[in-house]
Amino acid sequence: MQPVSLLSNGFFLSLSLCLDIGIVNVAILSRTLSHGFRPGFWLGLGSCIGDLVYATLALAGMSALLRFDTVRWVVWLGGAAMLLYLTWKMAREALSPPRAAAQSLTDEPEASPLHAFARGAALAMSSPSAILWFAAVGGALIAKAGATSTSTASLFLGGFFLGGLAWTVFICTLASQGRKRAGASLLRGCHIVSALLFAYLSYSVIVGGYRDLIAHTARASI
Repeated sequence: MQPVSLLSNGFFLSLSLCLDIGIVNVAILSRTLSHGFRPGFWLGLGSCIGDLVYATLALAGMSALLRFDTVRWVVWLGGAAMLLYLTWKMAREALSPPRAAAQSLTDEPEASPLHAFARGAALAMSSPSAILWFAAVGGALIAKAGATSTSTASLFLGGFFLGGLAWTVFICTLASQGRKRAGASLLRGCHIVSALLFAYLSYSVIVGGYRDLIAHTARASI
């Protein structure tokens, strides 16, 4: 696989994780809207490292498990179901965004960059949505990315980290420019983009699983 393709695969896969509006994104929004770009950025950078740890573990372990047909079926069906659920969830929240998230963007005491960084990493590694994403969806997609050597894995993980970093810069920039008035509209925009991305990933996983597990098996038995 071409280096650019590996980087882009990691980049966009990371974005699909970032676009789920969970505790990490709400924390980044809250920190940025309360204290400005830099504090929010440090928290977001820590979350990128936490996600990178999970991505590395997924890359190291899921490829071996996927050699078993039973595991591949479970991952395919479970991943497709989870992506469809996330698509529905994001679309519902885009049409009717909850007020609780916007109301939670309140002032907090400003922390040091190191403390914000550590908090971001801890939030990313303890986020239920992130754990569920890597277990049901991300692990399988990462394992199929074609990063089978040290160099290709480094490229893929580099793209994955850059995706999270780009999202952090994007969301912190928007929040710092709009401050508190942009909170609700920013969340709504994220939900819309997230729903579209999850819909695309749902289609990709369903079609890819059908080709690998059903169509390929049927052709082999003829």
